Amino acid sequence: MNFNLNDYPYPSQRRVILGKRCAAATSQPLATLAGMEMFLAGGNAVDAAIAMAIALTVVEPTSNGIGSDAFAIVWDGKLHGLNASGKSPQNLPLDRFAGMPTMPGLGWLTVTTPGAVSAWRSLWEKWSKLPFEQLFAPAIRYAEEGFPVSPLTAQAWKRAADIYLPLTSPEFQPFKQVFFPNNRAPETGEIWHSQAHAKTLREIATSGTESFYRGKIADAIANFASDTGGFLTTADLATHKLLWVDPISTQYRQLQVWEIPPNCQGIAALMAIAILEDFDMASYPRDSVESFHRQIEAMKLAFADVYRHVADPDFMEVAVEHLLDKTYVRERQQSIQHQAIELAQPGLPKGGTVYLCASDRDLMVSYIQSNYDGFGSGILVPGTGISLQNRATGFTLEAGHPNRVAPAKRPFHTIIPGFLTQDGAPLGAFGVMGAPMQPQGHLQMVVNMADYQMNPQAALDAPRWRFLAGKSVLLEKGVPHRIVEELIKRGHDVQIAPEFMFGKGQMILRHRDALVAASEPRADGLALAS
Repeated sequence: MNFNLNDYPYPSQRRVILGKRCAAATSQPLATLAGMEMFLAGGNAVDAAIAMAIALTVVEPTSNGIGSDAFAIVWDGKLHGLNASGKSPQNLPLDRFAGMPTMPGLGWLTVTTPGAVSAWRSLWEKWSKLPFEQLFAPAIRYAEEGFPVSPLTAQAWKRAADIYLPLTSPEFQPFKQVFFPNNRAPETGEIWHSQAHAKTLREIATSGTESFYRGKIADAIANFASDTGGFLTTADLATHKLLWVDPISTQYRQLQVWEIPPNCQGIAALMAIAILEDFDMASYPRDSVESFHRQIEAMKLAFADVYRHVADPDFMEVAVEHLLDKTYVRERQQSIQHQAIELAQPGLPKGGTVYLCASDRDLMVSYIQSNYDGFGSGILVPGTGISLQNRATGFTLEAGHPNRVAPAKRPFHTIIPGFLTQDGAPLGAFGVMGAPMQPQGHLQMVVNMADYQMNPQAALDAPRWRFLAGKSVLLEKGVPHRIVEELIKRGHDVQIAPEFMFGKGQMILRHRDALVAASEPRADGLALAS
């Protein structure tokens, strides 16, 4: 039978997935199955999370890869934060940025040291029950045998073709040969495979990641950089170190919301949430202009501060605790009035991504991994399948800014895993992918659940807004027209945008004796529980 795998004329409603022993959720069904495979083999939630993260580098390469960075929050009786973001090259030539209006989006100037592989190893060392090599088995199988490309991944791949296929410089050709072998993106249902990915993943597994940072793979990365005008060296890879950090948080109603501290933008979600805390959001319907307006304005104020102050923590001039100080937050609340703020200014306080989650009876994992923008820099190391991220795009060129581009420095990061606790007990993991949409998605999830008592699936499904800049706001097609009209009257510059502009998320929460898992319909995702 010949049918259209991309045509869905009727809305589809998902239900929460319930289990007692374990749960897993990702943006790609084959990756979720990789996690469940680890559970069935006797592994725990960390085993499942690592296996899913590795599998996603193969089955959703439009958002992440072996050359990505990663962050995680793990509950094992208390919360642990992991920052596996890499630094810019030690010999990054700053004169190459002269005359540029903004940071470039492609090429070697955007490449930072990949940290995701170090995250897999460190999480495994601390919590895993299964052999390290076993966690790679599903991903290697998908890469060797091939898999059918899922619908929304195929759409993202097709959009990426317009960006990457026109690239003609030598450093971009291996990337195009692997991901666009027929000079086009694979279609929905088409079988795609990569022997190079399988070979590299097997090498990483058998060497315990040593080859990636100090061996054969590290040499391949550095040699290709040297041959094609890049700056990443074996010294950059060998000196990479991830950070174990204490998650930061704020209280909102009955929930304690947790994020990873800078250099990532999780603090933006916490600041917006804190600004909303004194507003009686529940007195307005969820789908009302009052609810939308206050959330948008709170996010706008939070971003103004975050884009001015957040950077590599070694370079920040304002402390995290000052940005979250209650007195300062209440000052910012006063800026929210009936009309949209013309241009939010930072205050002066005193003092392409994949998200997944996994849970069992003892561990809960919130994990995020990303190239930054789509496939990343457009640079792939020949014969390895390693597509390098373009995380340096997160730097700024503004003189005197704490996030100004420099050698051996971590850039501002967009990817943020979230976690919720209640009365000191773990509630669970949640996350929404999508560059600056991520803290906005976190804010909307928290408000949906805390103020409007939505279950995880409903909270993820609800129509979204996305603040851009100034007074510009994107609204999803499902937002009622009356809200659109009222926001315009309040001075917002409103546009209706397609669903891929609003992120894609997963969530696993504890509810009484059950695990409640959800994956939203904006992705090809799947939640499973047992």
